[in-house]
Amino acid sequence: MKRLQNRIAESRFALPVTAVYTLAVWLVMCAVNCRTHAELVVFAVSAYLMAELNNRNALIRTYSRMVSCSFLALGTMTAPMAGSLYVLAVQLCFISAFLLLFASYQDKRAQGRMFYAFMFIGTASIIYPQSLFFAPVLWVLIGTNLMAFSGRNFWASAIGLTVPYWFVCGYCAMIGDFGIIARQLNMEFWTPCNYGDYTATDMAVTFGFILLVTAIGTIHFLRNSYKDKIRTRMIYEMLITLALFTTALAVAQPMHGAQLTGILAIYASVLIGHFIAMTNTRLTNITFIVLAILALTATAFNILNSTPTTNNLSLWSL
Repeated sequence: MKRLQNRIAESRFALPVTAVYTLAVWLVMCAVNCRTHAELVVFAVSAYLMAELNNRNALIRTYSRMVSCSFLALGTMTAPMAGSLYVLAVQLCFISAFLLLFASYQDKRAQGRMFYAFMFIGTASIIYPQSLFFAPVLWVLIGTNLMAFSGRNFWASAIGLTVPYWFVCGYCAMIGDFGIIARQLNMEFWTPCNYGDYTATDMAVTFGFILLVTAIGTIHFLRNSYKDKIRTRMIYEMLITLALFTTALAVAQPMHGAQLTGILAIYASVLIGHFIAMTNTRLTNITFIVLAILALTATAFNILNSTPTTNNLSLWSL
């Protein structure tokens, strides 16, 4: 029996309709000076790469565009509160890295892909230094899940990770101040966590909603992972591990939640997309409807409570 969620998940009109909705909401945000057209362009590129990530890796074993639709919906919902150009650029870098890493499955001679994948992680760390924390986790997952760890791949990834800093060092040499990198890393990495300053309830609700859909998608996949191919299971388990690490990092340093919300939305889109496309019970259909209504409500609420765009990198003020 096909329920509403299945008809939507399998429909060829799902992605075009979601894209039109997304564009309309973003244009409204641009009109009220909540977001800029440059941010819309970056988000559009990220959405395209998410579609490529789904298509190239067959993340859903039946025809469905729910990964792309989920990313558009979640990205639009979080945009008013955590959609600055900095956040979107970090998100784009991570999606690009995953696209290259997943293509390296069981390839111990994928030096080129590893180099460019970690170059994107290094680029993200220029904007958001905590991105470097993901590098050791990715190295472990490359060995355990992608089964592509080798000496050549490791050194290619290590060089790629440092490449963006070569250009930063050139800029520092040009202005005669090599302390810029050290000052930023010292300030960003070791900022003490003070929950007493945490007052942005709207941002907490947004992060909480994405965490909720991540949990729903994770539980569903772990219960039904035996139905997917080994390669697909390895990719999903990798994303689940990264989601847990991202959540732990958000708990440890909530002042960087805007960036972490953007990163977590990547995993949430894949996991909840699989849940929507591959379930068909009465309970899951109700869950889908409730989540859709909550996402639309949260989007409207965030737009009404949004502030003019800012380049502030601190977490909950975006």
